Amino acid sequence: MATLDDVRVIALGFPGVIERVDGHRGGAGWRTPAGLFVWQRGPSGRDLDQLDALGREWPPGDVVGVRTDGAQVKEALLETYPDAFFTIPHFDGYPAVLVRLDAIDLEQLREVITDAWLLKVTKRAANEWLVAHPPATG
Repeated sequence: MATLDDVRVIALGFPGVIERVDGHRGGAGWRTPAGLFVWQRGPSGRDLDQLDALGREWPPGDVVGVRTDGAQVKEALLETYPDAFFTIPHFDGYPAVLVRLDAIDLEQLREVITDAWLLKVTKRAANEWLVAHPPATG
């Protein structure tokens, strides 16, 4: 089980990341100069109404949104890890998933946040970081 503090530590561990509190929803978000890559996300009234119409509910616990590298990656996460990842009608056509922090392990959370950060930095910054942080083997 992961926490918002884990999200904060992971996100702020990358170069060039700043944390801002969203004035609209009041949740924290982590961004690079190119944009947001992970953010705290609670449901809006419209979200709840749309989910209710679909016979679904917003899950309990903390939720974050995370950018994905397109629709295929989004669908793969949703299909492969349905307990940890979900989406809502508001995210239709948007390359991001919602993550239930109480249903994801820390390593998987670190992986999806890393992938999201890599999408929001220059190729040079991404390559330099990847060279300095090769994936673990084993």
